[in-house]
Amino acid sequence: MNPEPLNFLINHKDKVITNSPSPFMDWLQPTVLLAEKGKLIFQYKVRKEMTNPFGMLHGGVTAAIMDDVIGASLITYGEPNFYITVNLAIDFFGTAKESDIIIAETFITKKGKQITNASCEIWNNDRTKLLAKGYTNLLKQDL
Repeated sequence: MNPEPLNFLINHKDKVITNSPSPFMDWLQPTVLLAEKGKLIFQYKVRKEMTNPFGMLHGGVTAAIMDDVIGASLITYGEPNFYITVNLAIDFFGTAKESDIIIAETFITKKGKQITNASCEIWNNDRTKLLAKGYTNLLKQDL
């Protein structure tokens, strides 16, 4: 096991990630609230470039946040593999507007030898409103 990815996230607790190995994560600019093996809680500030023409968080950005944070959850296991998303299903319940703070929390449902099932919930900042919930299956790949 390689503890480096998990340590990277733990060392960024309460900080905005700006030097990730993932340029896309750098663009999303998450703040790490919790990092444990198989579980992450990230906070995001909704920026103008993340919104749709109505000024609300774009559904595609919501999907991208889920895909990114779930992928990051899998690297916390420190395995010499990466995972590709097989599917991503999302239920949208609410939205956020520019400058809002949102929280994304991951859950690994089942980690198999080849396929992992995981989910992510996105909440408003005080967790009184569930904005979206998604689940995904990911396929283990060799580097």
